[in-house]
Amino acid sequence: MTSIGGAASSGMVDWNLAVATATRLMRPGPDVSRDEARAVVAELRRHAKASEEHVRGFTRLGTEETHDTPVLVVDRPGWVRANVAGFRELLKPLLDKMQERRGTGPGNAVLGAVGGKVTGVELGILLSFLASRVLGQYETFAPATRDLPAGANGGGRLLLVAPNIVHVERELDVEPHDFRLWVTLHEETHRTQFTAVPWLRDHLEGEIQSFLAETDVDPMTVLERVREAAQSLAGGRPEGEEGDEGRSLVEIVQTPAQREILGRLTAVMSLLEGHADFVMDGVGPQVVPSVAEIREKFQQRRAKGASRLDLALRKLLGLDAKLRQYRDGERFVRAVVEEVGMDGFNRVWTSPNTLPTKAEISKPADWITRVHRKPEA
Repeated sequence: MTSIGGAASSGMVDWNLAVATATRLMRPGPDVSRDEARAVVAELRRHAKASEEHVRGFTRLGTEETHDTPVLVVDRPGWVRANVAGFRELLKPLLDKMQERRGTGPGNAVLGAVGGKVTGVELGILLSFLASRVLGQYETFAPATRDLPAGANGGGRLLLVAPNIVHVERELDVEPHDFRLWVTLHEETHRTQFTAVPWLRDHLEGEIQSFLAETDVDPMTVLERVREAAQSLAGGRPEGEEGDEGRSLVEIVQTPAQREILGRLTAVMSLLEGHADFVMDGVGPQVVPSVAEIREKFQQRRAKGASRLDLALRKLLGLDAKLRQYRDGERFVRAVVEEVGMDGFNRVWTSPNTLPTKAEISKPADWITRVHRKPEA
């Protein structure tokens, strides 16, 4: 197995163990022959290329020159490796601070190695759950490597998870070619967002680093908050305590300062996801014959979850909030485009100051007033 970076097994997280754990625990993919698998990969690449033009034409964002980031059709382990590389890059400043806080004595070194393995296993378990559910992703934070190339201008890469796409198209019993194109339209929109808006990646990374910088770096405090989250999930909250019921792990870990940052991040993610859904629905009827059937069945699948365990994990990881982001963000984009047109909506990409706030996502008219207000005479 390829190591994730240099000394991947040292420090607060054993990254290689996270990859190994996720790979061992993840569900097997759908049963396809080698020829079928090759055909799926080739078709997804064709659809990704076709989607570039469809999305550019509909959104009026970017040019052919801006789309310099690669398209990678991956399996579930490939998705895990890409995300672990991204996590490692994003979390490095926080983990370095935690390592310094813990100290470098012999006893602390042993505790660090043990803790790193425990954390690696825990991360691997969560990734194994997600690895069978993600259809595609624009991964932007992992550094470029031979196995994980990136754009020439420092961009990321578009990941399409082939076995998951095949699994869902079979589960929904929809036309495979239409479904594959429909998925790539959504993911290509994310690629267009980041390649056509050069400041977006750095802005998101800055917000995430600010969020992490506010984290209490005492490892025992972090572990205690994780334990509180697990108790809340299991219904083990002590009698008489209020406030954490129904909240996700991300929500429980945050400090008051982090709530402000998380509000801004939530607004941005709602915008990005809602914009992708809006584009997918806007382009779909022209190029995906069975788009109405696909959309209806996929929405039903999004909403219901697979099992009690699935619902519990979705709550813990904040995935229910992600579903709300799709809905709220799409309503925001649709309302703005209806009022001021696509070019008027695209003013959202001017700078971080023109991004909608969390409140404006729910009240698009407030964003329109703020960004499109006429100067007083």
